[in-house]
Amino acid sequence: MTDGEDNGPMHANAALLRKLFAALREHDHLTMASCYHPKARFRDIAFDLHGVEDIYDMWRMICTGDIRVKVEAVEADDRAGLVKLVDDYTISRSRLSRKRHPVHNVIKSRFRFKDGLILRQDDDCDAREWARQALGHGPFGFLAGRIRLMRSLVAKAKLAKFVGANPE
Repeated sequence: MTDGEDNGPMHANAALLRKLFAALREHDHLTMASCYHPKARFRDIAFDLHGVEDIYDMWRMICTGDIRVKVEAVEADDRAGLVKLVDDYTISRSRLSRKRHPVHNVIKSRFRFKDGLILRQDDDCDAREWARQALGHGPFGFLAGRIRLMRSLVAKAKLAKFVGANPE
């Protein structure tokens, strides 16, 4: 599973993954959505999304922020792929706070492909470290770093609020 940088032509699925993350760098959620199969699934430490529409809404929300992405490695073959990347962005810890806190998130993103598109994406990072940076050292940050359900409920509510306030 190589991306072809040193071993000849790049595999089509490696090119697809590079397209996905280049679009994220450019905050281009439309191009990102075009990389996913209609029945795609996305899962990370907070989201568990089914279908390209929900994945599109998530990327649309993320692309409105100040996310910066650095892709460190891309591997792919006919069935699977792996991307190692680092996301940097800022986040408000509460609705009332104007202060933004930096997040440096090291991610391993695993992929499955179907019909030349992403069928499944599973992102993994250190949930405790993410929560400490994003939510702080207090009780909520401590618990969110350890309880996926808390992260999931917050993420789901944030996405629903975004979609409600930003209909297409």
